[in-house]
Amino acid sequence: MAVELKKKGDKINLEKSENRSLGEVLINLNWNQGSPQKKKGVFGSIFGKDNSNSGIDLDLGCLFEMKDGSKSVIQALGNCFGDLVRLPYISLDGDDRTGESLGGENLRINGNMVHLFKRILVFTFIYDGVANWHEVDGIVTIKAPGSSNVIVRMDEHNTSHRMCAIAMLENVNNETFSIEKTVRFFSDHEQMDRYYNWGLNWVPGRK
Repeated sequence: MAVELKKKGDKINLEKSENRSLGEVLINLNWNQGSPQKKKGVFGSIFGKDNSNSGIDLDLGCLFEMKDGSKSVIQALGNCFGDLVRLPYISLDGDDRTGESLGGENLRINGNMVHLFKRILVFTFIYDGVANWHEVDGIVTIKAPGSSNVIVRMDEHNTSHRMCAIAMLENVNNETFSIEKTVRFFSDHEQMDRYYNWGLNWVPGRK
């Protein structure tokens, strides 16, 4: 069973069983695999080896802020992959540079430590390639034990900006996260940071 947040600003809480912790929260970024031909993960058939386009590298990441005021970023750029069992209790599985992974890209959050978090902003950005969000048709699925899957589609495509803030997760009573659809596009990390008042210092990076 899945619940889709259809409009910007739509919000839902992840469910949790009584007397149990939230458990691991999995955030998956993939493309909408609506036909048998679309089986290569994000950008697989659109920008695959048989296409004259040289390819595109879409990266999943997040900004996080803890209750104690500490904050940073999890992303492949700069090799900031995080850690699931130690601070910051968020990890990025890896960096799919080819777009051929069936599983797309995944962020994992240690929901047992939800009480330490204030907010998490899930984003994706095009590290390499032309910004064509319409053809990408990205979809994010958020999963947690005992909770319905939450789906957020990147369905506002009229932009050439390379970065998209997809969803905001916020602490609810130190027990679970609320999820709000944002789907707002920005030119870069710094512009997104300023909009959401994160306050990090940004420098150019490579991977």
